[in-house]
Amino acid sequence: MLEQERQLLRITDQVTLEPDLGAAACALAQIGERSPAIHFSNIAGNDDARVVMNVHGSWLNHALALGLGKETSPRDQFLAFVDGYRKYPGELKRVTGAPWQEVVVDKDINLYDLIPLFRLNRGDGGYFLDKPCVVSRDPDDWDNDDVENAGIYRLQVKGRNRLGIQTVPQHDIAVQLAHAEARGEDLPVAIALGNEPLITLMAATPMLYDQLEYKMAGAMQGKPYRTVKTEKGLDVPWGAEYVLEGRILAGRREIEGPFGEFPGYYSGCHQYPVIEIDRASHRRDPIYDAVYVGRPWTEIDYLQAMTTSAPIFAQLHDTFPEVVAVNALYTHGLAVVIATKTRYGGFAKAVGMRLLSTPHGLGYAKVIIVVDHDVDPFDLKQVMWAMSVKVNPAADVVIVPNLSVNLLDPAGQPTGIVHKMIIDATTPIAPDVRGNYGEELDTPDGTDVWHAKLTDLIADLAQ
Repeated sequence: MLEQERQLLRITDQVTLEPDLGAAACALAQIGERSPAIHFSNIAGNDDARVVMNVHGSWLNHALALGLGKETSPRDQFLAFVDGYRKYPGELKRVTGAPWQEVVVDKDINLYDLIPLFRLNRGDGGYFLDKPCVVSRDPDDWDNDDVENAGIYRLQVKGRNRLGIQTVPQHDIAVQLAHAEARGEDLPVAIALGNEPLITLMAATPMLYDQLEYKMAGAMQGKPYRTVKTEKGLDVPWGAEYVLEGRILAGRREIEGPFGEFPGYYSGCHQYPVIEIDRASHRRDPIYDAVYVGRPWTEIDYLQAMTTSAPIFAQLHDTFPEVVAVNALYTHGLAVVIATKTRYGGFAKAVGMRLLSTPHGLGYAKVIIVVDHDVDPFDLKQVMWAMSVKVNPAADVVIVPNLSVNLLDPAGQPTGIVHKMIIDATTPIAPDVRGNYGEELDTPDGTDVWHAKLTDLIADLAQ
C-alpha cells in the first residue's frame, strides 16, 4: 500500500546500522508531515537484513494505516478513528497458519543473529526493540479473551535470549504481571515484530482493561482481524514478521535503560522485569520494523496521536455529551486540548477533572486546556487565541497536586509524581459572570466562496 501510494522510499546504497538508520529516520521527521516510510536492503555486515522505518511517520502514512485516503486531514482522521472506536467490539478470526511460522528456532536462540539490532540515539544504553506488540493474558482470568492484552512496550536486549521490558503501573501488562507474581508464576508473553500498521496503532491505544486490541482492529477495518494462537494460548497477529515466545520471570528485576524517549530526553535507568525467550519464529526473509524515538515530532508522535485522542474523546463524551473533540497529539498527550459546549459556569473545569480519571489521564495528561466547541482544538492558532483572550489566571487555572504521571516525564518530582493543571479557556457563562465578552466577530459574507476560489487559484499557481 505504501509503495502504491508513493509513500515508500527504498534505499539500495549501502548503509551502516549505526548511525545511518537512526539518522535517516530522524532526518525524515525533520523534513515534514508528508514524509514517506524508508526501506533499507543493503546494510553493511548484514547481507540478508531488511529494515523499514517511518511506517507511521506522517499524516499521509497514518491515514493509509486507517484505510483512508492519504490526503485525509488530521481532524478527519480523528473523526474516523472515533467512529471505529465506537463500533467496538469487532470480530477476531483465529486461523491455523501464518507466514511468520516459516522458520522456527527453539534452541540456542540468539537475538543478535536473528534481528538486525541497532541503537537509535548515541546515549541509548543498549539495543532496544521499540515497536513490538507484546501479547499477554491475565493468569487470574486466562480464558477471557477480552482481558488479553496486546500492547507496545519497549524491550531492551540484555542477552542472547533475554530482554528487559518497561512496565509501568498504568499499563495493563503491569496488572497481569502482578497477578502472576502473586501466584508465584512467570507470565507467558508473545512478542510480535513487523506487524500490520493497523494493529500497531491499536496496541498503542489506551483502551479499557477489558477491551481487546484485536477486536478493536476488527471494528476499525470493518472485517475480522486475523490472529494465530501460540502453543501457550496467546493470540499473535497473522501479519507479523517475527514472533518471540517466552516468559516474564516472576520476581526478577534488573536495570533497564537509558533510552532516548518520546519526551525528548533520555529515560535514565530503572529496575524493570526480565523476559526469557524460549522460541523464535520468523518469515524466511523478514523485515524488521523500528520506530525512531526522539525529540518531537518523530514517527512515534504520529503513532500515538489519534490512538490517544480518540479513546479520551469517547470516554469523556460518555460522561459529558457536550464534548465535541479532543486533541492529545502532543508528546503522547502530556498536553491535551478539549473542545466542549458548556452547560453552566465552571463546566469546563469539571470536564478537565474527568480527563484526569481516564486510563490515559491517570498516567499522562498533565496540562489540560479546555476551549469552546467552536474552537478547533487541532488548530493551534485558534487555541492560542482562546488562551490569549479568555483566560484570567486568577480563576481559570486549577492546579491539582501530587498526581501520578508516566515515569518518563522528566518534570516528575519525585519521579512518577507531578502537579497537573487545568486551564479554562472557554467563554464564561452564568453563574460565572467574569470578564466583558460581548458580540464575537463573525466572517464577512462570501468568505466561503472566496476561500474555495482562491484555493483553486493558488493550486494552479503552484503547477
